[in-house]
Amino acid sequence: MSVEDDLAAVKRCLEDLVRTVGQLDRSVTAERGALAAPASGRAASMVAIPDAPYDSGLWTDTDDEGLGARDRHAP
Repeated sequence: MSVEDDLAAVKRCLEDLVRTVGQLDRSVTAERGALAAPASGRAASMVAIPDAPYDSGLWTDTDDEGLGARDRHAP
C-alpha cells in the first residue's frame, strides 16, 4: 500500500471512531435522562434496609459459602 492509501484508511477509521463515540455519547445521555426521572410509584415501593447487624440466630444452621460447614474441615 502506498502512503496515500494508508492515510485514507486511517482517515476512514478515525471518522468511524468519531461517529461511534458520538452515538455512544448520545446513548449514555439518553440513559442518564431515563434514570434521572424515576417512574411514579417506584420510590414508594422501596424498602429501607437498616444498618444494624442481623440477628446471628438466623445463621445457626447455614454453611459459609465456599468454606464448608463450620464443624468440618476442608478436604
